[in-house]
Amino acid sequence: MADPKKLFVKTYGCQMNVYDSERMSEALAGEGYVATDTAEDADLILLNTCHIREKAAEKVYSELGRYKELKAARPDLRIGVAGCVAQAEGEEILRRQPLVDLVVGPQSYHRLPDLVGQARGGARAVDTDFPEEDKFARMGSRPKAARGPTAFLTVQEGCDKFCAFCVVPYTRGAEMSRPVAQVMSEARDLVERGVREITLLGQNVNAYHGAGPGGDWSLARLIRGLAEIDGLERIRFTTSHPNDMDDDLIAAHGDCDKLMPYLHLPVQAGSDRILKRMNRNHTADSYLRVIERLRAARPDLHLSGDFIVGFPEETEADFQATLDLIAAVEYGSAFSFKYSTRPGTPAAERDQVPEDVKAERLQRLQALLSRQQRALQDAMVGREVGVLFEKPGRMPGQMVGKSDYLHAVHVADAQGTVAPGDLRRVRITASGPNSLTGALV
Repeated sequence: MADPKKLFVKTYGCQMNVYDSERMSEALAGEGYVATDTAEDADLILLNTCHIREKAAEKVYSELGRYKELKAARPDLRIGVAGCVAQAEGEEILRRQPLVDLVVGPQSYHRLPDLVGQARGGARAVDTDFPEEDKFARMGSRPKAARGPTAFLTVQEGCDKFCAFCVVPYTRGAEMSRPVAQVMSEARDLVERGVREITLLGQNVNAYHGAGPGGDWSLARLIRGLAEIDGLERIRFTTSHPNDMDDDLIAAHGDCDKLMPYLHLPVQAGSDRILKRMNRNHTADSYLRVIERLRAARPDLHLSGDFIVGFPEETEADFQATLDLIAAVEYGSAFSFKYSTRPGTPAAERDQVPEDVKAERLQRLQALLSRQQRALQDAMVGREVGVLFEKPGRMPGQMVGKSDYLHAVHVADAQGTVAPGDLRRVRITASGPNSLTGALV
C-alpha cells in the first residue's frame, strides 16, 4: 500500500479563511492527502491567503521564496496559492514565482482536486473564476471525524457595500447566502462530531438571506432554527454591518438563550465626514442608536469593533470624533489598524495622512481601547459565567475555555473533572492582561 501524500496548509487572515482551509483539506483527503504540520515533509504546500492587510501580496511572494530550496531538492513537490491574493493576482503569481504550480480563488476551491491533478501531471493551473455552481454543494457533506467543541460555519460570502478602502467585493464577489437546508445539515454534522459552539461566518453575515421553507430566511430566523438542534449549546456570528442589524436580529439577542452576549460590529470611524468618504452609508449617530437598541435587548452585551486610523484626509478633529465614539460605546475588545492603500480601491487615489501621524493616532486609540478592555475584564471578577472548555492549559491540572463573552478563562482542575467540550459554570476570581481565572461552581 502506497504511503499517503502529505498536505501542508498555511492560513492567513480571517476566520472564513480558516473555514476554507478546513474544507480544502477535507476535499484533498478524498484524494489521499493527510495533513502535516511542516512544509519540509509535504508533497503539497497550499498557502490560503488574505488581501486585507498591507502589502499582502508581497508577503505571499516572500513566503514562497522560502520554499525555493525545498522545490529544488524535491521536484515532485507541488505548491499552490489559494484565497484572496490568488483571486487578485491570478496568473501574475505564476509569472512572478515559477515554483508555483496552481492558483485558485476563494470561489473555486471546490475545483481544487482537479487543479492538483493537473499540477501533478506537469501543468500549471489557474482558476480564479466566479463560477455559477454552488461550491458548497459541490463539496458535499463533511467527513465524520471527531472535532473540538467549537467550529466555524460559513453561511454568507461576498459584499455589496463597496467601502472605499476594501478589496473584498473584488476578491470574494457579490453577496451570496447558502440555502438554509445546507447550513442546517452541516451544523447537525458538526454537532454529531462533538461541536457544541458554532460561529456563523460571512463578510456581511447579518445580510444573510438564504432560501428556506416559506421563502428567504434572515440571519435571526436561521439562528432560531439552529438553536433547536439538540447538542448545539452556543451560537455566535461575525462579521456584521451596522446597516444590516435589523429589528428581528436585535430581538434575538434578548430572546435566544443560545445566542451568546458578544457582538463584533465594525464602525471604522466616528467622524461622519470620514464615514461618508469611506462609503459606509451610516453615521456615528445611527451606529450609536443601533448599540442602544442592542443593549436594551441584552444589557450585558459585550461589543467588539474595527477601527481604521489615518484614513485619507482624516483631520485631528475627525480622529477625535472616533475617540469620542469609542468612549461612548465602551468596547470589550477591538481591532485597530493604520490605513494602508489597496490598489484599485477609491481611497488609494486620495491624499494620504503622513505615516508618523497615523502611528501617533493609532497609539492613542489603542491606549483608550486597552483601558476599556481591561476595565470590562476586571468587572467580571466575582461574576458567575458559563465556560465552554476547549483544551488543557499550560500549567498541570489546568483547563482553558471561553466564557459567554468570549474571554479566555483558566480554571484549576487537579482532580481531572473537566474534559474538552464540557460547559460548566465558573466564578471569576481574577483578571489578567489577556485572560480571566476562575473556579468551578
